[in-house]
Amino acid sequence: MSFFDLLSMVGGLALFLYGMHILSEGLEKLSGGRLERILENLTNSKWKAVLLGAGVTAVIQSSSATTVMVVGFVNSGIMKLKQAIGVIMGANVGTTVTSWILSLTGIESDNFLVKLLKPTSFSPLLAIVGVIFIMFLKNGKKRDLGTIFVGFAILMFGMDAMSSAMKPLSDIPEFTRLFTMFTNPILGLLVGALLTAIIQSSSASIGILQALCGTGTVTYAAAVPIIMGQNIGTCVTAIMSGVGATKNAKRAAMVHLLFNVIGTAIFMVVFYLLHAVIQFDFMDESVNKVGIACVHTGFNIVATLVLLPFSNILERLSLMIIKPDEEELARAEKGPEFIRLDERFLSTPSFALEQANSLVIKMAEITYDSLKEAIPMLFHFDKHIAENVEYKENLVDRYDDEISSYLVKLSSRNLSVRDSHKLNMLLHSIGDLERISDHAMNIVDSAREINKKEQSFSAKAVEELKIFSQAVEDILADAVKMLETEDEIAAKAIEPFEEVIDVIQKEMKKRHTKRLRKGKCTAEMGFVLSDITNNYERIADHCSNLAINVMQLYEDDTHAHEYIDTLQKDEGSFFAVKFQEYLKRYELPNK
Repeated sequence: MSFFDLLSMVGGLALFLYGMHILSEGLEKLSGGRLERILENLTNSKWKAVLLGAGVTAVIQSSSATTVMVVGFVNSGIMKLKQAIGVIMGANVGTTVTSWILSLTGIESDNFLVKLLKPTSFSPLLAIVGVIFIMFLKNGKKRDLGTIFVGFAILMFGMDAMSSAMKPLSDIPEFTRLFTMFTNPILGLLVGALLTAIIQSSSASIGILQALCGTGTVTYAAAVPIIMGQNIGTCVTAIMSGVGATKNAKRAAMVHLLFNVIGTAIFMVVFYLLHAVIQFDFMDESVNKVGIACVHTGFNIVATLVLLPFSNILERLSLMIIKPDEEELARAEKGPEFIRLDERFLSTPSFALEQANSLVIKMAEITYDSLKEAIPMLFHFDKHIAENVEYKENLVDRYDDEISSYLVKLSSRNLSVRDSHKLNMLLHSIGDLERISDHAMNIVDSAREINKKEQSFSAKAVEELKIFSQAVEDILADAVKMLETEDEIAAKAIEPFEEVIDVIQKEMKKRHTKRLRKGKCTAEMGFVLSDITNNYERIADHCSNLAINVMQLYEDDTHAHEYIDTLQKDEGSFFAVKFQEYLKRYELPNK
């Protein structure tokens, strides 16, 4: 084997690993968090959990990614340890799909259609299509699809380069003797585990083994223990993700290790006992890519079928190894709300964004509840409710800090175009929600001042203020719902609503001035009313900002001032129709 053959082999390995990385990353982006949400919402059925784990792993092409997500789910309390066990077992089965795809490179035939099934034959076409998608299309999902195509092509090119460069190794006696050493089951197992632990991908290490089998020097006797070891080596990623996590998350990582170690031990004992008695003739034969895929799949399916009925024992074993303590029983200081923002999810950005989004919706609901509790106190003050609004205002501030910090970390990750837009939308939205919460607290302060001075508004002012209050409460309710559904039409309906609130505010100021002149209202209460209406108007402004934030998901160049300036306000337009509808609904009573 020449120096240049070695360079080709290393280059092929680099391309193979890089191709697998961007293929997995592209698949994860295209899923947009949907697969992760399926995992999050799975039922308590063991078999369903296995199928879901296998399905998700087959799609994102990474059992490590699935397992790390599961550790994160358990850490954040989204998933119970009992549920996680089935998913972890399923992930081991799902990862075998990669070995079957790679085995297709070994197809040999002169038939045109059969040759076309060979990945090295159709991957150049995928590469061309992928490059066109990435360079010339603006649609985020199509560009992600292009990344998948290019990743697959690079992976296959690397695999082919590796296989070709390794073929001369069959003429080197030392290399042949090396694989004779690996026929020792313990040594082969250790080598497989070490290789996988280093590159942190069982799919990649299986691919390297499949490339090596092209030399004809790798026998089943050497391949079987190496494959067993690869299943143990892949546990390293999950164990690393469990560092600094809750005890339950560490147990999930431990279950992954226990499953693979126990499964490997049972498989090897039974397999080599049978081999000692029956003497499997194929053990001394050279293994091919399909053979490796068969052994890999067979082991994982058998291990799952054997150990799944004993999942409760695996759970108890993990509890025995990682025992509960007072800290776990007490509950993490961070609190159940913010523990969802687990940094382990940052490795799967689309799902991390989903977690942040769920907390933004929760933040919006708390903000709405604050306003809903604050407004009635303008008419009937309650000290306990005032304290509750203040508590919620502090909680919203904490949501703002926690979510913004998490999103800033997430922004440095490789996000799809759609996810990047959504991240910006969430960052802007939490600022608006925090300001609305502040205004709700300002309303409480106004109510406290009215109560302290034992004053009240005139009957007419109360009647008008109740209508204005209802309008502000309703626009925030619409904005929160719109934020949750990301409905573009609902977002466009917010601006005419906001302008009606501006009209109401101006009209109330005029009416108050007239009452002041007639002596029906005091100047002091006039200042309080002005503070209240100003807070109402600003709440509506922030609702308008929330709507524009959502619209930016659909229109990249949507900016607040430009959008408002270009609104079609002609008679019969959407804006004009909604404006008149809101104006009529919240019409102030006759003077």
